[in-house]
Amino acid sequence: MAEPEQTTPPDSESRLSSWLRLKLLGQPKDLSDPQLFHQMSLVALLAWVGLGADGLSSSSYGPDEAWRALGQNTFLAVFLAMATAGTVFIIAYSYTKIIEHFPAGGGGYVVATKLLGHAAGLVSGSALLVDYVLTISISVASGGDAIFSFLPVSWEGGKFPLEVLVIFTLIVLNLRGVKESVVALVPIFAVFVVTHLLLILGGIIANLGHLPDVYASTVHGMHQGMATLGAWGLFACLLHAYSMGAGTYTGIEAVSNGVAIMREPRVATARRTMLYMACSLAFTAAGIILCYLLVGVTPVEGQTMNAVLVDRLVGGYHLGILPLGHWFVVVTLISEAMLLFVAAQTGFIDGPRVMANMALDNWIPRRFASLSHRLTMQDGVLLMGIAALLLLYESHGSVSRLVVMYSINVFLTFSLSQLGMARFWWQRKGDRTRKRNLVVFGTGLVLCLSILSITIFEKFQEGAWLTLVMTASLIAFCWSIRQHYDRVSAAFASLAETMLNLPVEAVQDPRPIDPTKPTAVLLVGGYSGLGVHALLSIFRFFPDHFKNFHFITVGVVDSGNFKGEAEVDNLRRSCEKNLQNYVTLANRFGFPATLSFSLGTDVAEEAEGLCREAAKKYPRSIVFAGQLIFQKDRWYNRFLHNETAIEVQRRLQWSGQPMVVLPVRVLEDGKALL
Repeated sequence: MAEPEQTTPPDSESRLSSWLRLKLLGQPKDLSDPQLFHQMSLVALLAWVGLGADGLSSSSYGPDEAWRALGQNTFLAVFLAMATAGTVFIIAYSYTKIIEHFPAGGGGYVVATKLLGHAAGLVSGSALLVDYVLTISISVASGGDAIFSFLPVSWEGGKFPLEVLVIFTLIVLNLRGVKESVVALVPIFAVFVVTHLLLILGGIIANLGHLPDVYASTVHGMHQGMATLGAWGLFACLLHAYSMGAGTYTGIEAVSNGVAIMREPRVATARRTMLYMACSLAFTAAGIILCYLLVGVTPVEGQTMNAVLVDRLVGGYHLGILPLGHWFVVVTLISEAMLLFVAAQTGFIDGPRVMANMALDNWIPRRFASLSHRLTMQDGVLLMGIAALLLLYESHGSVSRLVVMYSINVFLTFSLSQLGMARFWWQRKGDRTRKRNLVVFGTGLVLCLSILSITIFEKFQEGAWLTLVMTASLIAFCWSIRQHYDRVSAAFASLAETMLNLPVEAVQDPRPIDPTKPTAVLLVGGYSGLGVHALLSIFRFFPDHFKNFHFITVGVVDSGNFKGEAEVDNLRRSCEKNLQNYVTLANRFGFPATLSFSLGTDVAEEAEGLCREAAKKYPRSIVFAGQLIFQKDRWYNRFLHNETAIEVQRRLQWSGQPMVVLPVRVLEDGKALL
C-alpha cells in the first residue's frame, strides 16, 4: 500500500482521554456534508479578525519602537507617520496583486517557489515559519506587557504564567477549528477597534488648538537639525526610526496566505479583507504616532507608550464621582492586550498552512499536510505552539528583542515576494499593465530591502543574528528532508516504470466473484508500482490459493485537496479510477475482483472499517498491505514515513482478522530491494 498519513487511533485512547478530547475539540467534521466548506469558510469581516488582527495589533508595539528610536528628534514624527501609512498601503496593494495572481493562496512561499525557483521558495517558507512562531511569541509577550502596564510592579512574576496559559488556550481553540477560534475572538477585536478609534480621534480633536505650536516646533526642529546633523543626518535619523518600526507592517502577508479559508468568491473576499486591514492599520499606526507628538508622551518605566498616551489623554477624566477616565484606560489597555493575544491567532492559522504547503513539496515531513477529525492541521498547530513557548522562555518575553527578530524574517519574505513579482512583470513585455506593476513591485522591493538591510546592520548583535541562525538551520534541516524523500522516490522509479507498463486493457467478460472462496483483500494507494508489486507478491507467495481479489483504498483528505467540493469530488473519482485499474489487471490474470474505498483524514481508521466490511462479505479473506522497511531502523525514518500498514494490522489482529504485511525493503544507498 502507498503511504497515507497516520494519526492516533481512537481505540488506543482511554475513555477518559476520549471524553476530554471530545469536550475540548468537539465532534468530528462530516466530509459528506454538502454545506461543510460554506460553514468553515470566512467572510471578509471574520477574515479581518482572524488574519488582520496581527497587522492591526502591531500598532501596539510598532509605533512604540519607532517613537523611541526618534529620541530627541520627535519633530520628525509627522514624516514618520506619513511614511508608515504610505508603506502599509504600498505593501498591501502589492499583496492584493499577488492574491489576484495566485488565487489559490500560499503567500510568499508559493510566490517565491513559482517565480524564483524551489531554493527561493525554501528560503521564503523557512523564514515564514520562523516568522509565524515569532508572531505568536511577540503578540503574547506584548499582550502581557499591556496588561501589566496598569498592574502593580510586584505582580510582574505572574506575567510569564499568564502568557503560557494564553498560548495553551489558543492551541485548544485552533485544534477545534479556524472559524470556531475566530468567532470566539470577535468581541475582543470589536472592543479594540472602538476604543482605539475613540482614542485617536479624541486625541487629535482635543489637541487641534495645539497644531500651530506643533507646526512651529516641527519647523524649528527641522532648521536646528539641518544645522547640526545636516540633511543626510536627519534622513538617517528618520530612516532609523522608520526601520525600527518595521514591526508595524507584519501580518500584511497573512491574507494572501489564508485565501483558501475564505468565502467564495475567494479573491474578492481576500481583496476586501486586505482593504479592511490596510485602512485600519494605516489609520491606527499613523494616528498613534501623531497622538504621541500632540500629547508629548515620554517613556515611563514599566509602561508601554500606548499606556502612557491613553493615561495622559483620559486618565484623569471624571464625571461627577465616577472615574470614567480610569476605566477607559483599563478597558483600552485590556482590549489592546486581548487583541495582541488574538493576533497570535495569525501564527496558528497561517503557520500550519505554510507547513502543509512545504510538506506537499517534501521540504518537511508529510504528516504536516494531514488534517485531523476537525479538519485542522493538528500537528502544525501543536508544533507552532510548542516552538512559541520555547522562544518566549528563551527571550524572557522581551518585546524589544522579539521585534528585532520578528522584523527580519518578515521583510526577507516580503523582499522575495516583491522580487518574484517584479521579475514576472519584467518578463511580460507587451502587457499594457507592465509598467504600472513594475512601479508597484519595484517600490515595494526597494522599501522592503532597505528596512531588511538596516535592521540586520543596526540590530545584528541585539538579536538579529539569532533569527538568521534559526532560519539558516531550518533551511538546512528542510533541505536534508527533501534529499531523503528524493532518494526514496528514486529508489522506486525503476519499479514504477516496470510495473506500470503492464497492460491493463479491460477483459470483455470477467468472471463473477464467489464470496465463499478464498479472497485476498489488498490495501493500495494510487495505481503505482508498489501496489502492482504487492499484487504480484501475493501470486508468488500464495500460488493457486486465492480465487478472488478485493482492492481497498482510502482517499486521504489533506490540506492539498481540502480546498472545495470540486477537489474532494476529484479525489473520489481518482480513487475509483485507480482501483478500477487494479480490478482490470486482476481480471487479465484470470481473477474476479471487486473494489471499495472511502474518503477520510485518519487512514488507519478508514482502512480498518473497510477491511471489516470486506471480512463480512468475504468470510475466507486475508488482508494484505505493503510497508517500507529500511535496512537500518533510524528514528527519523518512522517520523518521515508512516507505518499505516502496521497500525491497521494491529487493529485487525485485535479483532481476530488476519493480515499480512508485505515488506518493501530499502537499502542504505537508497535502492529498493523487492
